[in-house]
Amino acid sequence: MRINPDVLIIGGGLAGLASALHLSKKGLSVTVIEKASYPRHKVCGEYISNEILPYLQWLGVNISELQPALILNFEFSAQNGKTARTRLPLGGFGISRFALDNFLYEKAVHNGCTLITDCVTGVAFENEVFTVKTSQHIFTSKIVLGAYGKRSNIDQVLARNFISKKSPWLAVKGHYTGEFDNSLVALHNFQGGYCGVSVVEKNIINICYLADYETFKKYKNIDDYQKTVLCKNQKLKAVFESSTPIFEKPLTISQISFDKKNPVENHILMIGDTAGLIHPMCGNGMAMAIHSAKIASELVLDFYSGKIESHTLLEKIYTKEWEKHFRNRLIMGRILAKALTHKTFTSIMTSMAASMPFLLSIIIRQTHGSPIKINE
Repeated sequence: MRINPDVLIIGGGLAGLASALHLSKKGLSVTVIEKASYPRHKVCGEYISNEILPYLQWLGVNISELQPALILNFEFSAQNGKTARTRLPLGGFGISRFALDNFLYEKAVHNGCTLITDCVTGVAFENEVFTVKTSQHIFTSKIVLGAYGKRSNIDQVLARNFISKKSPWLAVKGHYTGEFDNSLVALHNFQGGYCGVSVVEKNIINICYLADYETFKKYKNIDDYQKTVLCKNQKLKAVFESSTPIFEKPLTISQISFDKKNPVENHILMIGDTAGLIHPMCGNGMAMAIHSAKIASELVLDFYSGKIESHTLLEKIYTKEWEKHFRNRLIMGRILAKALTHKTFTSIMTSMAASMPFLLSIIIRQTHGSPIKINE
């Protein structure tokens, strides 16, 4: 079966679905290929800065319908338990990917988007047209957006540089019941990694951490690792001891790469984590993924209206816009992550931030953006 949409989106996560909503709202035919069905849980920090709210409202996404946790404060703790806290400049909200992705999916279907559950097996670009193959379909389109996340078989199909390199990182995520400050997003440092804790809808606590595989593999299982390594940080220990798991077992992802990725590969405009994995130290990957969808969608509309005259120019402008909005934030995240692997430095920095909270606010501002402006 051959399908010929104006825009084909590979991946139906936050970036892919936001793009589908944007482009369909403006009258383009959109097909989204997603390998998994909705709703589903995903490994994610599940905190979003309010910088993204104007855009979500423009898309017709009323987040308040999902009753998210309203987050106002940020807390950071070092391995030794020293803690610094500050108010978030814009505030944010906590919402699970289980709820949000499904919400966006339903709205995309309502908008007339075609969503297909399948896996992409091949992508070719010839004579200014893409041909995308799956196990059941062949698609042709002038525009393809890559929104398939951190790591996929498609990266191997496209022979992207990072996919051949071994990565030392894995991520673990679980939902819990218990007592935790609904207004707080916390990031706790431990030997070999970082753990984010915040509340999402229905007072569920989301705990998601990034761990160094070399440290992790010394332990028989996740529970032993958490008790032995994470719980050396007394703040984290208190969280785990006062929380009860909801999942039968935590979700995990291995081989997470923070290597630089190109925002355009094989003429595909990459959005969200597909374009460049946002380090947890940026603390705002969900907002950045949705923002990247806005940038790409606006340029695709300019391409179809004739304002952007060629695919080559489209790729050039998108790369420039990606760098403008996200390059510095990604660099800051990498710098902070590397610096905070040094225990002494982390302790000193945390002590300084605890006594001078404005320092923590400055760092947060470097990794967060301003409220997104809507240009009708």
